[in-house]
Amino acid sequence: MAAVAIGTMALDRRAVLKAGTALGAMAAAPQVARALAAGASKVDALFDAFLHEQLQLSPEMATYLGMDKGPNAALRGKLSLDTPAHRAAAKALTVSQLARLDALDDGTLSPADKLNVAVIGYTLKSRRDVQQFDFGGSAFSPSPYVISQLTGAYQDTPSFLDTKHPIDSRADAEAYLARLAQFADQLDADTARLGHDVAAGVVPPDFLVATTLDQMAKTRVPADQAIVVESIRRRAKAKGLDAAYGDRAAAIYDKAVLPAIDRQIAAMQAVGARASADAGVWHIPQGEDFYRVALRSTTTLTMTPEEVHKFGLDQAEALTARLDGELRKAGYSKGTIGARMAALYKDPSQLYPDTPAGKEQAIAYCNGRLAAIRKRLPQVFDRLPPYTFEVRAVPAAFEAGAPSAYSEGPAPDGSRPGLVFFNLADTAEWPKFCLATTVYHEGLPGHQLQGGLALAQTGLPMLRKIAGFSGYAEGWALYAEQLADEIGMYDDDPLGRLGYLKFQLFRANRCVVDTGIHHYRWTREQAIARFVEGDGEAPGFAKREVERYCATPGQACAYKLGQSVFLDLRDKARASLGDRYRIKDFHDTVIGCGRVPLEILKQIGDRWIAGTHI
Repeated sequence: MAAVAIGTMALDRRAVLKAGTALGAMAAAPQVARALAAGASKVDALFDAFLHEQLQLSPEMATYLGMDKGPNAALRGKLSLDTPAHRAAAKALTVSQLARLDALDDGTLSPADKLNVAVIGYTLKSRRDVQQFDFGGSAFSPSPYVISQLTGAYQDTPSFLDTKHPIDSRADAEAYLARLAQFADQLDADTARLGHDVAAGVVPPDFLVATTLDQMAKTRVPADQAIVVESIRRRAKAKGLDAAYGDRAAAIYDKAVLPAIDRQIAAMQAVGARASADAGVWHIPQGEDFYRVALRSTTTLTMTPEEVHKFGLDQAEALTARLDGELRKAGYSKGTIGARMAALYKDPSQLYPDTPAGKEQAIAYCNGRLAAIRKRLPQVFDRLPPYTFEVRAVPAAFEAGAPSAYSEGPAPDGSRPGLVFFNLADTAEWPKFCLATTVYHEGLPGHQLQGGLALAQTGLPMLRKIAGFSGYAEGWALYAEQLADEIGMYDDDPLGRLGYLKFQLFRANRCVVDTGIHHYRWTREQAIARFVEGDGEAPGFAKREVERYCATPGQACAYKLGQSVFLDLRDKARASLGDRYRIKDFHDTVIGCGRVPLEILKQIGDRWIAGTHI
């Protein structure tokens, strides 16, 4: 997951109107001066300024990073608003930051500075390319829809307030109430943006509207059942604070938040009356251009939709052959791959009861796998992150539209563990043999290991630590699944290896399905069938995944494409270095650089193999 998107939140409206396009340069000057006075390099000072500017746009990110203190303390009581003024400020800031980055004298930069400038420059150019489209929102990646089952404050903010906003003092509780009041403004801003986009012809598919309305209905609850009220009541009580905080939150919720939710539901219902079943982004104005930008933004590669589609087909063919052999070893020899995997899904020995107790058992098993693999990681890594990690279930209110599994990084100061979430809406969609490989992907040695090492890396600017590139992050996580097999995690668990191979095939089919929907104009039903018939996915799982791709075009392709870059570099290093090759050195190289675009990762790998540094 992904974390809150840097650079996409809001400045105070009055500040935006006053600052205009001079915003970036004006905000940067004092930060640069202070950093230079403290002995930082010009690049470090500039990045500190960039981060400060972006935190003003995203108060939520300031809290997420634990940076809503000291001079940024006021941010703890603010939320961002997706208004026209905010979007104008975000675009102006991107232009300003790119200009200041381009003004650096490349000849005076150290190798580390050159890498940092290249990565941040890529980030800003990618952001600029997405910002050219005057519609949409974001979830794990750019989305054409400001409100959907994956996008919108209606689901983001309750989770943020409950899990990210600290309540350790009266000041924290007062800031929480201030943010709760602004939540209503956030909802109305999203509703207004929805109206703007729909008027321009950007209408979500009818099935996304239905799922979104289902989620909204589940979040529209009385105050005594609302997460945003229960959270402050419970946490304030635990800290011995005034019991009235819960009552004050309930009053704000009833007076401001509920009416805003109702207005948004009514607006979405009106959108549903205009929506069609067209699944791909091709059906909206500028949709084909948006898809190409989103595909490049998420994969950080220059491949065309046609090339990605063929890559997925080729990978699926090879993985199907391997899965066939492993299924035969396990006694499943009759029928198609999909039919045999579907039969394995029904094996009673692999199913947890679809009850609260059964779900607790599944989560306990996942936490056991997380602990088991951590003991083996020193075989292949010189460094491990210092943070703690755990697995939890997705809150029931968000199961309908949430991904099947996702990861949230730890707090940089270690005050919050790294979290892996499983969507257990139906435990039949998560048989035991499928759980372990997903733990390795989302947890260790996947997202949490890579992200945790990045956060703990003292020489990496914070702006680099929080940069997210799906191609790198998801490619690494899929590589991590393969690495878990290579270090023996399935030697006593052959059915677990089937789960691992099955999900490798699933990621190959993602490339096929995503390009099928958005480039080749497949229907939702065609896309679901590819998963159900091709690799035996449960229909509900396949439906939720396909709808995710409809809301976030291109992102599903990042996994297998990214993994292929890591594997190609590893193969190249083995062949070139021979006896000098150490897998720990390889991992230090591709992780030690932090998250980077895949195009830059290839350069880093080639220079390491050649004995030079970037």
